[in-house]
Amino acid sequence: MQAKRAAGRHAADLVASGARLGLGTGSTVYFALERLAERVREEGLDLVGVPTSVQTEKEAERLGLRLTTLDREPRLDLTIDGADEVDSERRLIKGGGGALLREKVVAAASEELVVIVELSKVVDRLGTTFRLPVEVVPFACTPVSGRLKDLGCEPQVRGADGEPSVTDNGNWILDCTFPEGIADPLGLEVELDRIPGVVECGLFIGLAGRIVIGHDDGSVEVR
Repeated sequence: MQAKRAAGRHAADLVASGARLGLGTGSTVYFALERLAERVREEGLDLVGVPTSVQTEKEAERLGLRLTTLDREPRLDLTIDGADEVDSERRLIKGGGGALLREKVVAAASEELVVIVELSKVVDRLGTTFRLPVEVVPFACTPVSGRLKDLGCEPQVRGADGEPSVTDNGNWILDCTFPEGIADPLGLEVELDRIPGVVECGLFIGLAGRIVIGHDDGSVEVR
């Protein structure tokens, strides 16, 4: 918890007044939102944020942060978001919270994506500690699953008690296990994007800027 808090608060302190900000989703992002709200109250920090999920929208509103949409602010200065895995080339797996589609749209609309993680999220090869989420149209779930198996993974519909989890966009998520990890993340992303019925995948390639890594002693490392 201390590591998440350190990373989130450090990223929030990078935000300049007047920023148009993408607000990511997840437990580490909560600490960034909390710190941003403190700065608004204490410093008069002026910002407007685009949330990447209904969950983040509710939390930001509770904290008193001013929100907008991509319709009003199609270009953002900065996005702060977490990741489930990050490798040495700043390639990411995201989507553990189910918000990968909106997270990728917001990240792509931003001048920089600042990624906040604990040290445990840093890996040598993507897909070794976390399954790759793939958001799919429910209608296409079965044929997409077959195509995913052909790519060397074992997909499983995310859900509980026999019911699929539904994203904010009304879709399902297939969590894909790659036994040896993902050897070619960029190539896999291209292949996934070509499958009819796939809405988006959790591979974020070429989007991350600074990686803020929180440590258990409260210190941070920026890569």
